[in-house]
Amino acid sequence: MDAARSTRRQDAAGGLPGADPATQVFLAHRNLLFTVAYEMLGSAADAEDVLQETWLRWVKVDLTGVEDRRAYLVRITTRQALNRLRALKRRRESYVGPWLPEPLLTAPDVAEDVELAERTSMAMMLVLETLAPTERAVFVLREVFEVPYEEIATALDRTPAAVRQIAMRARRHVDARRPRATVPPDRARAVLDSFRAALDARDPQRFLDVLAPHVVLLSDGGGVKQAALRPVLGADKFVRFTLGGIAKKHVSIEAEPTELNGGPALTMYVDGELDGVMAFRIEDELITGVYYVRNPEKLTRLAAETPLTLR
Repeated sequence: MDAARSTRRQDAAGGLPGADPATQVFLAHRNLLFTVAYEMLGSAADAEDVLQETWLRWVKVDLTGVEDRRAYLVRITTRQALNRLRALKRRRESYVGPWLPEPLLTAPDVAEDVELAERTSMAMMLVLETLAPTERAVFVLREVFEVPYEEIATALDRTPAAVRQIAMRARRHVDARRPRATVPPDRARAVLDSFRAALDARDPQRFLDVLAPHVVLLSDGGGVKQAALRPVLGADKFVRFTLGGIAKKHVSIEAEPTELNGGPALTMYVDGELDGVMAFRIEDELITGVYYVRNPEKLTRLAAETPLTLR
């Protein structure tokens, strides 16, 4: 039985009736395990592979000797995700253009959970990408999921004292780069409405009214779709790049509101065909980051909502 892949729908409904104890426990914590793996990897596809590897190891465990089954599963998931993250780090060094996390379609209730929305936002995922693999694992487990230092030490084969030092270093690194304040969902949607109006009107001034002067555009085509190979820095360059590209190609652009990674976002259509998705970093009601994912391999989780949880 491939419980890691084939039971996503049953898990959302609360489990698989009649399943053996190992399967029931795995399903009870599947959304948590996926969120842990995704936070560490930034890739839903890789997170699913980690869950598959976790399941294969979990079914071999004698449950009678496991006191805290949730912690045991998180430990397996962490180790598998860390192994994969180290391999991915090397692969991403040769990625064509900027690398962006794989966006997830999420339910409105994720946006209402301020902590969950902030932790899983595209902006935060990009900050986590700047950490070394072990630092990311420690930060995710401690700061996002509040796992005790002793459990993290066991999962990573480190001492609790070493884990505390790594956590302190990672926290300082993230705090220096994370968004300064969380914008309420209704205000974020209003900012995106203004962005859409500027796009519809092809109006440079409307763009400048909603963009921070130091805004950064990152576009990810993965070498499959055309995208800027370097970050586009500054509001003026953003406007020239965006409006110039539309005018040059003579295409129609539609931007439809959606919810990605717990925050308001836009699904982009070019001449009626799906082109990509845009996620945003918003601070002081101005857009400071635009993340345009065009790589088709990263647009596979847009048809159905992905359940995320911190508990």
